Amino acid sequence: MERNEIKTLRDEAINHLTTELLPFWTRRMKDEKYGGFITHFDVNGNDTGEDEKSLIAQARCLYTLSSAHRAGYGDGELAELAKHGVDFMLGKMWDKEFGGFFWMMDRKGNVKIDQKIIYGHSFAIYSLSEYTLATGDRRGIEYAEKIFDLIQKYCVDTRYGGYWEMFHRDWTLKGPGSAGGDRKTLDVHMHLMEAFTTLYECTGKEVHRRKLLENIDLLLNVINHPVYKTGIPQFFKDWTIAPQIKFDIIWGWDRFSEDGQKGNATDNTCYGHNAEFAWLLIHALEILKIDPLSHAETLRIIFDHTVDNGIDTEYGGVYVEGPHSGGVYDREKEFWQQAEVLIGMLDGVLLFGDKKYWEAYKNVHRFVFDKVINKGVGEWFPLLSRKGEPIWTHMGHSWKINYHTVRAMVQSILRMDKILEKSE
Repeated sequence: MERNEIKTLRDEAINHLTTELLPFWTRRMKDEKYGGFITHFDVNGNDTGEDEKSLIAQARCLYTLSSAHRAGYGDGELAELAKHGVDFMLGKMWDKEFGGFFWMMDRKGNVKIDQKIIYGHSFAIYSLSEYTLATGDRRGIEYAEKIFDLIQKYCVDTRYGGYWEMFHRDWTLKGPGSAGGDRKTLDVHMHLMEAFTTLYECTGKEVHRRKLLENIDLLLNVINHPVYKTGIPQFFKDWTIAPQIKFDIIWGWDRFSEDGQKGNATDNTCYGHNAEFAWLLIHALEILKIDPLSHAETLRIIFDHTVDNGIDTEYGGVYVEGPHSGGVYDREKEFWQQAEVLIGMLDGVLLFGDKKYWEAYKNVHRFVFDKVINKGVGEWFPLLSRKGEPIWTHMGHSWKINYHTVRAMVQSILRMDKILEKSE
């Protein structure tokens, strides 16, 4: 790998992050009137006026600002914005009667959906822990620990393991099927891993370490495919594979048929999730002070599967998904999968020194910078055709926010710096 090539791509990422991506959000997101963050923007970056503030979007914005501040960006501006977000989350979104955060508010801070969705709470733990690590404000870790304790009290499946995910306001489990009360998902358990990692990094408490290790074991030995190490999206309570369906409370980007069921509903894996899981696992192991090479075989299988099946060598970028055994079902390109594969491929380079991971990184980097970034606006298009033509064009939404894009740039720059250091 040529040092000048690495430097060029790193500098391109730094320029995008500091002059386009972060400014896109810092100039628009602060709701001066009602608190919290405005998160819905059209193709030109104009506020769409949608009257909602979701837990997931508010928490992800908080993580973005806190993590970028901790990485050294913003000259203090990001920390001030993060505090503004914490004030809204704790003052308006916290359920003072039953504990936990409401799922959806209107812009003024009135409750629209009072349910307790663990996907959103995983991001609350993640962002509030990161906020305390970044700023020293102890409110973040105080509430992160409160949420952790609520999840252990109400959400643990003591018979089959793992966590239930969909609850009514008072933490009673929701019904089956599209209500989600009988399902367990890769998504939630993977995001609990990243949440527990940052929580443990912040507290150093043994109970947080133990629950993190327990969740990692579940992901590696139950949720991931036993042969291909690819992520299986949905399960029933006893961890038998369930058809992937859309929930009534939508918290993801996945596209479904009109009947609410995924095509190839029991044999699909997402390349972006697999790469994201791999690099989040590496980070968790590092925080736990466990050598990531202790899981080298699994990580190598995941990275190779991503490169061999998920990377489009003709048009660039990452496909959406395919069968576990290899191949592609969905050749469109989603923004967040590009972001996660960027980080994963650089971890592959650092861990194994294999040039094919660098070539895959370059492929996706070029696709992002040439096709995915909305030039002159600064954020990324959410969904594109295989060739890179925008299909969806909004810049912000409850499910399409700054978390993947900013994190990809911050983490990619850190990794390219490490690669340069190792090559000296």
